[in-house]
Amino acid sequence: MNGYPPPPADWSPPAADSTRVPSLYEHPDFQSIRGAFRTFPAVTVTLVVGGFLLYVLLSSFAPRVMNQPLAGHLTVGLALGLAQFAVMALAVWRHTVHMRRRVDPAVRRLRTELERAEARRASAPQPRGFGAW
Repeated sequence: MNGYPPPPADWSPPAADSTRVPSLYEHPDFQSIRGAFRTFPAVTVTLVVGGFLLYVLLSSFAPRVMNQPLAGHLTVGLALGLAQFAVMALAVWRHTVHMRRRVDPAVRRLRTELERAEARRASAPQPRGFGAW
């Protein structure tokens, strides 16, 4: 089908090497980074966009509620509109704190481990290949 001859009948794939270096994707720090990037931003975006959509829907379908005066010329709609800025600032601040506490330490640990592995690989004797003519 693919244009290659079939493998011999007694062929089997090579056995797994017990000295194999684990993949970066299997590293626990990498998994925690992926989880941190997956869950927290999804929740934050859902809350911020949900609040904005609620504001837009109230503006469209409940204008009497939005025009209720709170104090002087300040209405419910204006107060909710200004609250959008506070919600966005809170979301950005929490995202920054989350990254500093959960992601940055894991990234630093992973980076130092990868730099050590690279240094070991660079200092190890390289097998001699064929020289140039």
